[in-house]
Amino acid sequence: MTDQKNSRWKIVSEQLRNKYRLVILNDDSFAEKFSLRLSPLGLIILIGSVTIVMTTLVISLVAFTPLREYIPGYGNVDDRRDLLKLTNRADSLEQTLSSREWYLKNLVNVFSGQVEGKPEKPKKDTTGKYSGIDIKPSDQDMELRRDIESGKMQSTSNLAAVKNPVLAGMFFFSPVKGIVTTSFDLSEEHYGVDVAAKENEFIKACLDGTVLFAGYTASDGYVVQIQHGSNIISVYKHCSHVSKKQGDLVKAGEPIAVVGNTGETSKGPHLHFEIWYNGIPLNPEEYVVF
Repeated sequence: MTDQKNSRWKIVSEQLRNKYRLVILNDDSFAEKFSLRLSPLGLIILIGSVTIVMTTLVISLVAFTPLREYIPGYGNVDDRRDLLKLTNRADSLEQTLSSREWYLKNLVNVFSGQVEGKPEKPKKDTTGKYSGIDIKPSDQDMELRRDIESGKMQSTSNLAAVKNPVLAGMFFFSPVKGIVTTSFDLSEEHYGVDVAAKENEFIKACLDGTVLFAGYTASDGYVVQIQHGSNIISVYKHCSHVSKKQGDLVKAGEPIAVVGNTGETSKGPHLHFEIWYNGIPLNPEEYVVF
């Protein structure tokens, strides 16, 4: 087996080393014009050498001459840095021009006596979205009202005994079920609680009373204010819809509005609920279980 391999290798090596002559003759006189004596091995070495030399020359031209700038994706690093600087400078100039344009526009408005008006009041819903709302009290609500009117103290998740001794004997109906996201804080001038609830959920009156105000304000959206007995006022803000009007009589637990996200200060569907007693804000969490 080894002898066969050696014999094959010898045959191949001998064929590679055989000399051949390439002769170019004149077709008319048959005179020899050019001759070249080469072997297959020499031809392979010649082609490999030429390939290596050409590859080296091309790489050198690309790496060390300005020709590389004409190759797509092989730009100059300095040019790319300059382009980024110019782009940032153009963006800064655009922002500066926009700011100056607004400044000059405001100056023109001031000199001409033009004043920015109040935001446009959103139009009332005319599609009948809330026309099918059933505001009739349920059987549970009626039972709860009868218990309150008869003076019975029934334990329920919607009721909480008032801690203020002046308001002893009163029970507040929870206006909405949800999570208190922002508590009562006098130092921050936050005179109520923000209760995150599902959008379009009913808002109910916390006590019997008369509607003082039901309308829209720019900052608080649709608002309902109710006057109750003992000089108590409850306030419901950021509603999406109000089902009562000024002067209407309401019962505790009766739907008066719908949870929404109206007003400039609102950041999501929730109810801002306040309780006032003799003109002083009270912490609703002390009187209502949400």
